Amino acid sequence: MSGRGGPRPPGRDRRARALPARPGRERVAGEPPAVAVIGGGIAGLAAATVLAERGVRVVLHEREPVLGGRVSGWSVTLPDGTSATMSRGFHAFFRQYYNLRGLLRRCDPTLGMLTGLPDYPLRHSSGLSDGFRRIPRTPPLSALGFVALSPSFGLRDLLALRPAAALPLLDVSTRGVHARLDDVSAHDFLDTLGFPATARHLAFEVFSRSFFADPRELSAAEMALMFHIYFLGSSEGLLFDVPREPFPQALWDPLAGRLARLGTEIRTSTPVRSVRPAPSGGHLVADDTGVRSYDAVVLALDTGGLRELVGRSPELGDAAWRDRVAGLRNAPPFLVSRLWLDRPVASGRPGFLGTSGYGSLDNVSVLSRWEGEAARWAARSGGSVVELHAYAVPATAVREVEEKRLVDQLHQVYPETRRARVVAARHEWRQDCPLFTVGGYRDRPTVRTPDPSVVVAGDLVRTDLPVALMERAATSGFLAANALLERWGVRGETLWTVPDRGRSAPLRALARRFAPPPGGGGE
Repeated sequence: MSGRGGPRPPGRDRRARALPARPGRERVAGEPPAVAVIGGGIAGLAAATVLAERGVRVVLHEREPVLGGRVSGWSVTLPDGTSATMSRGFHAFFRQYYNLRGLLRRCDPTLGMLTGLPDYPLRHSSGLSDGFRRIPRTPPLSALGFVALSPSFGLRDLLALRPAAALPLLDVSTRGVHARLDDVSAHDFLDTLGFPATARHLAFEVFSRSFFADPRELSAAEMALMFHIYFLGSSEGLLFDVPREPFPQALWDPLAGRLARLGTEIRTSTPVRSVRPAPSGGHLVADDTGVRSYDAVVLALDTGGLRELVGRSPELGDAAWRDRVAGLRNAPPFLVSRLWLDRPVASGRPGFLGTSGYGSLDNVSVLSRWEGEAARWAARSGGSVVELHAYAVPATAVREVEEKRLVDQLHQVYPETRRARVVAARHEWRQDCPLFTVGGYRDRPTVRTPDPSVVVAGDLVRTDLPVALMERAATSGFLAANALLERWGVRGETLWTVPDRGRSAPLRALARRFAPPPGGGGE
């Protein structure tokens, strides 16, 4: 998907939307400009890749010793002496992640490093469960099929629904949905729908919590956009792929090798201290090794990293832009617990299970079902490797208590794990995801800044495109590279997204005619 291929991205959705790059030369002419890409996560890697492919001299700065950002991994030694790869948790590579998958295709055109999981099952503590394998993938049949097949909808529940309140979901455009719903919380919007409580947890809150936020703090527009991306706007469905091996081996080591062959200098364990304008143009980037001059800079940091770097760089941007960056908030802490157990989980357990009603437990992954390294350890030991996620943990939580509680909740979901001995455990606490607050859309930074030689990339960025999570990171990285290449007369990257509007013209007309006003109750 570098812009040289056919009219559609690899995938099944014929309505996927192409955003062609502006025309220009294939590569930079003459002495290549130098660009500092600050941040080695998905956004920074995407920006660095396109720039390096077009002949730009790229230096990639990453404060951690590994690449991948929030999808990174690092080596740990287990008590039995074997080496394993720990990460910050499970990530689903959905089929509509066209731009992220385009980045990965640079190293593996067939995406052989990924494998599909057969379903996206959801379970509530009441005993009800849902899945998406049998649901039609083409909207609006997908939504109708979910309601028809879900055990959480009874006749009384269907009669209690307030369909008018849900009409904005049928006429989603990125800017339009934020104009309508950004000042409403996801929790309050769900209240207007009249969903039965269990269906509400399974159909909406499981997804909203994937933003690492409590629905009371999350913008309803972000949740509606997410529902459009994954359910109502795309016929790719809610099934997804996962890497066959840990993130470094499957994804980032091959990409780092390719960047190196393109001449990129990768500087890990090198945090940037400040960025300031150079007297003769461009910018001076300071790290612990000294100061270098660059023609342009890509700020591809997480929320806290961007806020801190801009705070240490008082000449970046203008006052209004700096104030917007300073106002960015982090989502609450989250916990990832990985357990190496001395016995397998039951044979019918899925590779991934979304959960609701089990306290803080949001999902369970059985890594030894699909990740090669974990599967090999399980085969040698006769055990299994299980990973637990808890999103939006209160900041006041006692970590040791929460870690024990999460394991206790695993025992409720998979009772056979009560008998298992924990051979090794690793608990990762982080608080570096962006919080998409109620009413915060208008103040989020865009790719372009007041300085045309400084651009921003990351999943915190407002792109005005129907993308989220890892796909927003990859897309914004490509957009950042395109903005710089445009200045040098070089063709950028063609992007793809799901349709940026509801798929059915009659349903869009119905939504425009009968949807309640912004902030309305839907009665």
